[in-house]
Amino acid sequence: MLESLISFSIASFALALSPGPDNIYVITQSLVNGVKSGIATTAGLVSGCIVHTTFLAFGLSAVITTSYVFLMVIKICGAIYLLYLSYKVLMSDSSINLSVSEVKNKRSYFELFKQGVIMNLINPKVMIFFLAFFPGFLWNETENTISQFYIMGLIFMLIAFIVFSGLSLLAGSISRYTLKHPSVGGILKWLQIVVFVGIAIFILLP
Repeated sequence: MLESLISFSIASFALALSPGPDNIYVITQSLVNGVKSGIATTAGLVSGCIVHTTFLAFGLSAVITTSYVFLMVIKICGAIYLLYLSYKVLMSDSSINLSVSEVKNKRSYFELFKQGVIMNLINPKVMIFFLAFFPGFLWNETENTISQFYIMGLIFMLIAFIVFSGLSLLAGSISRYTLKHPSVGGILKWLQIVVFVGIAIFILLP
C-alpha cells in the first residue's frame, strides 16, 4: 500500500507541475487578480476533483466516457462556457483588476472558487484522466476499491492544491509589478482570452 501511494504521489506531483490548462489558468488568474484570487481559483479546481473521484469510484466515469453523444454534449457545453468567459473578459476594462482605486470591482473569491469548480466539472478530459490514471495505482484489487480511489483522490487534491498555490504565489509576485505599470493590463486581458479560448479548443479535441 505505502509503495503504491508513494509512487502515486510522485506521479501526481509531476503531473501537477507539468504545463496544462488548469495550472496555466491558475497562473493567469494570479497574474491578473493577485495571489488570493489564484488560490481561490485553485481551491475551486481542486474541489471539483471530488466529483470525478466519486464518479470513478462508483463506475459512473466508465459509463459516461463510453457514451459518445453524452461526452460530446459535455464537451460542447464546456467549450461554450469558456468562450462566454473569454467574451466577458473581452468586454471588460483591461485596467479594472490592475487599478488599486478600482479594487472593489474585482471578482469575489467565491465567484472565482465557483468558476474553478465549474471549469473542472465541464472538462471531460479530467474524467478520462482519472479513469486512465488512478486504477494503475490500486494496491489491492480484491479489497474495497471505493475507499482506495477516495484515498488517492484526496492525495491528488492535496498535491494539486499545494503545487497550484505555489504557482499562484510566484505569479502573484509578478502581479505586484503590474500594479505599478497599468499598461500591462491590456496584455494580461488578451492573455486571459487566449487561455480561455485555448482551453475550449483543448476540450473539444479528441
